[in-house]
Amino acid sequence: MVDLTALLAERGMLLESARGPIPNVAELIAGEPISGSWWAHVDSHAIFEAINQLADSPDIVRLRLVNGKVTLVHRRLWPALVRVSDSIPAARLASVEEQHTDTGAHRKTETPFPEWVPADAVDAAASLSESEAYESLPECLRPSR
Repeated sequence: MVDLTALLAERGMLLESARGPIPNVAELIAGEPISGSWWAHVDSHAIFEAINQLADSPDIVRLRLVNGKVTLVHRRLWPALVRVSDSIPAARLASVEEQHTDTGAHRKTETPFPEWVPADAVDAAASLSESEAYESLPECLRPSR
């Protein structure tokens, strides 16, 4: 079984379940590509549990960052995102929290950027150059050359 917390800390970000230019949690748990909805996969309960465990960490924020899809971002990359935030659409930097109501419905709450960013990440961003910030982010978020 993959240690997703360690992998996310190492890579800095993972998609929750969408396919894209970086790995996604659903397929890492399943150990294979998933066709269709991951909810129908035999490992759906483990996928759901893993996503929620990661998202509940104070060191992880959910953003619609990569291709507008829900992306789990580790705290170590928050200063880099703050530093280059002028080049990322604000909607992609809003944090997304998902609550499951008693009826089983999903309620999403968004907190605009930079309201969710802690002061230490803002302070750390000030010491980064733009190129240092981009180098710490996945290639898919870097400006094309």
